[in-house]
Amino acid sequence: MVLTQLPRFHYLFFKNPPTSFNFFPKPRLPIIKPTSPTLFSTVSTTEPIPITDFSLPEEPKLEISLDKLFVPPETEVACDDPVLSTRILKGSNIVLSKYARDAQVIQAEFVKSSVRTEDCPSDGLPEFALVGRSNVGKSSLLNSLVRRKRLALTSKKPGKTQCINHFRINDSWYLVDLPGYGYASAPQELRTDWGKFTRDYFINRSMLVSVFLLIDASIPVKKIDLEYASWLGQNQIPMTLIFTKCDKRKKKKNGGKRPEENISDFQELICGFFQSVPPWIMTSSVTNQGRDEILLHMAQLRNYWLKH
Repeated sequence: MVLTQLPRFHYLFFKNPPTSFNFFPKPRLPIIKPTSPTLFSTVSTTEPIPITDFSLPEEPKLEISLDKLFVPPETEVACDDPVLSTRILKGSNIVLSKYARDAQVIQAEFVKSSVRTEDCPSDGLPEFALVGRSNVGKSSLLNSLVRRKRLALTSKKPGKTQCINHFRINDSWYLVDLPGYGYASAPQELRTDWGKFTRDYFINRSMLVSVFLLIDASIPVKKIDLEYASWLGQNQIPMTLIFTKCDKRKKKKNGGKRPEENISDFQELICGFFQSVPPWIMTSSVTNQGRDEILLHMAQLRNYWLKH
């Protein structure tokens, strides 16, 4: 797999869009400017927050064929490589490359909220956007990545995020918290045209390295998630699938599927839309599963982006 278009990583190739696809509706409501920037906190530490080395409960082993791996640019893999399995990030299909360095989080701070792409920070730093269905665990994941509980405040009420929120990491790159989708009960008077300004951000934000699309692995596949992933692929927006809540293990006798089964179902459905397999990572904000893998993956994408 080779990434040929820069500065973005267009490693997704769209095949067949859903016949009734219309995820981003036409604008109907005026944009509402943010009124409370105090929902976020600034975190600064003097010591790096390291990539962890503590032991977590044993996770199920995933067998991944070579054609299902995400291979970063300038990285070679071979079927007969005896150490290939050690180069694949745990709980993912991502091969580690030489660009996976400087992944530690040393400093994290909230910078600003925006409702228009042109209002976002203009310092040219690379950024990674987190987006997902409301209540998928987006704020919890962001807090887990920086090892702080209140950098992005979580809410018991889905659909709370209504702006493009930028968090500067190590004064060198951004994590971007985008509005959740799929929450029909959001108050009408507070609902901005999230679809429109999120779409504009994806298409027009030149500093965007990759979108991290969060999918709840504890429940069956949702059509709205498939549609969102398909739209990103159709518009050549670089995407990594982040499967959340992988610590939740429902008993089969109660009719529930294990997270690995739901992940497999999602991948089987999405493969009909893409010619190449998107990178994906299993996570849990409860056990911190996937935290280190996400930071390493971001590091190798970011460092390649900066070099080219």
